[in-house]
Amino acid sequence: MAEFTPDQIEDFKEAFGLFDRVGDSQVAYNQVADIMRALGQNPTNKAVNKVLGDPSADDLANKRVNFDGFLPMLKEIEAQPKGTVDDYVEGLRVFDKEGNGTVMGAELRIVLATLGEKMTEAEIEALMSGQEDENGTVHYEAFVKHILSV
Repeated sequence: MAEFTPDQIEDFKEAFGLFDRVGDSQVAYNQVADIMRALGQNPTNKAVNKVLGDPSADDLANKRVNFDGFLPMLKEIEAQPKGTVDDYVEGLRVFDKEGNGTVMGAELRIVLATLGEKMTEAEIEALMSGQEDENGTVHYEAFVKHILSV
């Protein structure tokens, strides 16, 4: 597991502080995933819940963690293998019935709402905004590159 540099830790601490809404140098468990994403990670909710110790819904809303408790969690998430552009493109190629590099936007929306870590309709709309062409199809390689660059 790679160690963070002092400069990285300082940046992480600064970002962490932005999420401290109470002023006690702690954040709620339910903010941990957002902080990690703000720091360039892309953990699943399941992975975040695992590093938090699988908290109950009540614990997610009420328990808090300080920066010293957060940093090892970030390190664990950072060390997990990441999917590559090719991995995601290959996963979407399954839905490319015509083999032309596109999938139907409607089908992609259904997949995002029903498979794996299910997304809400609002999340799907935000993700799909501007991605469909005039025929309602999505060029999935460009779609993946766009998502991973954001």
